[in-house]
Amino acid sequence: MRVLRGRAETIDADRRVTTRLLEIAADGESAVRVWTPHRQVAFGRRDRRLEGYDRGRELADERGFPSVERDVGGRAVAYDGETTLAFARADPVADFRQGTDERYERLTAAVERALSELDCETVRGEPSNSFCPGSHSISTRAAGGSLQKLVGLAQRVRQDAAVTAGIVLVDNRDELAAVLAAVYDELDVAFDPESVGTVAAADGQVDSGVVRARFEDALIGEEDSANVTVSAVT
Repeated sequence: MRVLRGRAETIDADRRVTTRLLEIAADGESAVRVWTPHRQVAFGRRDRRLEGYDRGRELADERGFPSVERDVGGRAVAYDGETTLAFARADPVADFRQGTDERYERLTAAVERALSELDCETVRGEPSNSFCPGSHSISTRAAGGSLQKLVGLAQRVRQDAAVTAGIVLVDNRDELAAVLAAVYDELDVAFDPESVGTVAAADGQVDSGVVRARFEDALIGEEDSANVTVSAVT
């Protein structure tokens, strides 16, 4: 198994690093990466079709969140460049028509394990009108019992490899909720800022280095350490 650590100097270069995960998996070796992406709002393919898309990108830029387009996922997500983490595991695929549910379940269970070790109680699912809504999400319960979304997952499958990836909001809830609310308003997509959760708001450990290490260990799983090669992103 290959583990990539760190981030590249620019957003574009950093995205190419994640593409490398698929290339490694296509050659027959699983690969894991957990990192802090650059500050940005990443818009999904569904956003591009909306009338307010261009204005939404302009608004994100004006608020200091460079806007980018991503190839996977449905709706916009925001990274603050400091505490928001992304994570991904790529695996070889023998038959692209099989294994999707198993990969989702493995990553979901790994995320739940990592968050539990961070003293963060979670439930599967998401609140209504959350950011980047999807079937594979993990939330926590706020005071009063309402759900707040912490993690969203997505999967990209090729004929020879698949990458299952996600985002976890660690801290800085107010700023992330504010920029997402402004962007979703321009897109005319229902969004409730109160649905945004963070590990910090759930009273979990918030040191980004600790969170990154817990997630990396969870994604590696039971792989023998002798079979794990760690490489720094340059």
